[in-house]
Amino acid sequence: MDHNQPYAATEETRMLRDLVAKFVERDLMPIEPTVLKREASGGGFKLSAEEEETLLARCKELGLWGLDVPEEFGGANLPLLSLAAVEEEMARACVPFTIPPDSPNLHMMLQVASPVQRAKYLDPYARGEQRSAMAISEPGAGGDPAGMTTRAMREGDEWVINGRKIWVSNVPRADFIILMARTGDGKRQDGITAFIVEKGTPGFVIERAIPMVGGRTTYELVFEDCRVPHENVLGELGRGYAPMQLRLNVRRMQMGARCVGMARRALEMMADHAQNRVTWGVRLADRQAIQWFAADAVMEMHACRLMVEDLARKLDAGADVRTEASILKVRATEMAQQVLDNAMQTLGAMGVTKELPLQLMHQQVRLMRVYEGPSEVHRSAIGRRALGGKV
Repeated sequence: MDHNQPYAATEETRMLRDLVAKFVERDLMPIEPTVLKREASGGGFKLSAEEEETLLARCKELGLWGLDVPEEFGGANLPLLSLAAVEEEMARACVPFTIPPDSPNLHMMLQVASPVQRAKYLDPYARGEQRSAMAISEPGAGGDPAGMTTRAMREGDEWVINGRKIWVSNVPRADFIILMARTGDGKRQDGITAFIVEKGTPGFVIERAIPMVGGRTTYELVFEDCRVPHENVLGELGRGYAPMQLRLNVRRMQMGARCVGMARRALEMMADHAQNRVTWGVRLADRQAIQWFAADAVMEMHACRLMVEDLARKLDAGADVRTEASILKVRATEMAQQVLDNAMQTLGAMGVTKELPLQLMHQQVRLMRVYEGPSEVHRSAIGRRALGGKV
């Protein structure tokens, strides 16, 4: 069994996986040491403008652009199963680079954007010419997005938004954000509406940057009488919760695939070290403790990849995947955390240096266990459905 290969992929997906794997080996891995050194010295977990431009040009040259974007926007219109394969391969390198565009927001906009919004925002975004961000969480409503209090009140042809958002990624580089706000008098998700808010809109304030573990940064946003035109309502009034969930579930599928990719890298590093490191006359690869580390990694990666494949297929089919998305979100993040930890332990002191990517990946997976729904919230949701006979 080759634990680096998918099990039921189409020829198209296999060819794409091979192409992305070569891109990772030839273009991402060589700059990983520079990225790690930059982060370790306080320069941030980021690419220089020159590095990013080089990678974007390489992606265009290889046709790695808009992979799951509809053909009308210049994309390849590939299924999410293919996107999962891409995410897994990309995650093997600890380099902050994403093949444009940001797919979860793409899928939300494809589902509900009006003709005007498709032309003004979705088209340049889908072509990779603009960037977006998503503002859901609030200081008092993180793991429970339906408990948000940010409000939008209609005044003529405009909506006036007041409130705060927190833990928002990609804000400084975003041309627009998708903002979730309460618009009705209904309770919980019934009154939530999505709005497109452009960068630079008066009343839209980036309050502060919040450094996170794993080299990431999120932002707190303030909206003070922020006015947006009615045509920027994304989807139906008071019904923004369902398309938001689609966006979250696509993200959770991507996260599961990325966790498998990071675990693969950790296992490769563990295996290489265990084959060559000898202690008291015995290779680490011949010690049961290390063999069990490797066995657990292979078994869990296999299970998680099958979960990713199952979720991707069901998302493509438009099925209700709330339970499957929750299962994958919890299982994959906890799997990757354990595999990375075991790899660090196997490599000893070298495993916990900032010269290797393991510590940074470990921190990033730790962050994953919180965002897009904490593990405990997902477990409770799975448990409620199971006890109610709805799984």
